Order: sequence, then structure tokens, then C-alpha cells
Amino acid sequence: MSKRILIVEDEKNLARFVSLELQHEGYDVVTADNGREGLEMALEKDFDLILLDLMLPEMDGFEVTRRLQQEKDTYIMMMIARDSIMDIVAGLDRGADDYIIKPFAIEELLARLRAVLRRVDFENDNGTTKQTTVTYRDLTIEKENRVVRRGDEIIELTKREYELLLTLME
Repeated sequence: MSKRILIVEDEKNLARFVSLELQHEGYDVVTADNGREGLEMALEKDFDLILLDLMLPEMDGFEVTRRLQQEKDTYIMMMIARDSIMDIVAGLDRGADDYIIKPFAIEELLARLRAVLRRVDFENDNGTTKQTTVTYRDLTIEKENRVVRRGDEIIELTKREYELLLTLME
């Protein structure tokens, strides 16, 4: 079964080029041209990876990442038009798993995608999601929907905080 990738990019020529290259490599590709549409698509369907532009109309890549990570555990690679360290750090801190700076060589993008998707396959093969909940005293993690509760109260965590807490609790 081919890997499903969502490209959220408002620059139509770049989105089309990347989409065609990924399809040529055997990936199932869907595109969205603004942040709101990309978020809706990502929440409705399961994707193995999301290629997400930072500067998008209607909702920027930071907000898409933040909202998506509250709902799903999907790998996100940000496409950043500028090489500002602050943008890179902010993207990674908000839940992105990797980034690539535009303009980029398609070979580098493909190599980064293969690396991320190998990690996805490794995690799935090792059954890191077999148990559905993890509990310690009054703290519970519901792994299917990435919800952390203390008693009846939901605790909001970043992706990194969630993963660290899950590791410690397991």
C-alpha cells in the first residue's frame, strides 16, 4: 500500500511539481492551497506525512500544526521559504517533525521523506500503539486520540511534551 501524503502549499506551480514528483515515486498525493483547507483535509483523512508550507492564506502553517497536533499524531514536514532560525525552531517546537528550506532540490526532499517514513514504519512495526491507554495514579493518556487527563480535566500538551510524558509513563 502506498504512503499517503498531503501537500499544503499555496504556490500552485511548486505544489504541482512536488505532487508530480511524489506520484512518480509511488506516493498517493493530495494537495490543498490554503491552511484552513489543509487542516480540514488532515483531520478528515489519515495521511502518513504532511508537507506544510509556513506562509499560507487563511491559516499559517504554525496554526495548522498546533491544531492538528491536538487531534492527531501525524508526521509534519514544514516547507520554509526563509532560513530564519526562529521560524525553524518555532515550527519544530509547535510539533513539526522536520523541515526543508525553499528553494530545495527535489532529491533532498525525497530523501527526507524516506527518512521520516522509515521512522513511521519502524514505530508501527514495533507496536508502539498497541495499548490504547496508559495510566499512572490520576494521570491517563488515551493514545488513539492523544488526550491527556488528570482526573476529569484535559491537559493541553505540545507534541514533544506528549511524547515525553508517554515515554515516561510507559
